Amino acid sequence: MARIVSGAIPSPNIWNSPRVYELENRAVDPDGAVDSAMREIRPWDGATMLDIGCGTGFHLPSPAATAGRVVGVEPHADLAAMAAARCAALRNVAVRTGTAQSLPLPDASVDIAVARWAYFFGPGCEPGLRELARVVRRGGAAFVVDLDASRGAFGRWFRRSVPSYSPEVVERFWSGQGWQRRELDLRMVFESRADLAAVLRIEFTPEVAEAAIAETTGLELAYPNILRWRQF
Repeated sequence: MARIVSGAIPSPNIWNSPRVYELENRAVDPDGAVDSAMREIRPWDGATMLDIGCGTGFHLPSPAATAGRVVGVEPHADLAAMAAARCAALRNVAVRTGTAQSLPLPDASVDIAVARWAYFFGPGCEPGLRELARVVRRGGAAFVVDLDASRGAFGRWFRRSVPSYSPEVVERFWSGQGWQRRELDLRMVFESRADLAAVLRIEFTPEVAEAAIAETTGLELAYPNILRWRQF
């Protein structure tokens, strides 16, 4: 049975299918648009960087090449163990179990916090926002990367799968919290149709996934996202 920190918000795609989610991570953003956009706002050379909801640690090694220190926090202990194993040779990377709303870090201890497709989905994430304000130093920044459900076929498939989700409500929430935003036109590029189909099946309901697979030709998907940020 998986060991999960109390209070964690479930993440069914990676929690239930980590191997398929690995395929998704490999497919998303081959152009490096997310990192480029974040670095324009707040470079992390020599900085202490926090990855909230780091999963199996896919995104930890890249910033570790130039950051002073990288800390991954993940509530699913089995995934955290995979992340630690992945980064075992990287002396400036540490992985800890914990939740976004109760980060296992001291006050004012990080320069940059990043959450990619994890926890910060709008209303209800106020405890996590308070934790960001606690752990990010003055002069630092926090980033949230998330699907833009208002755009494109991917957004349409998501809204069909989660009809309770309102992009308008989410936008009002973040605007009210004083965060800035930038649209990102990301891509997913797969090595095979089987990989593409497997990923769509962990992201959407069965009916929507099969429709999305049929609608998609080739090995590439448009993946509209939003980068949100706040400077401290």
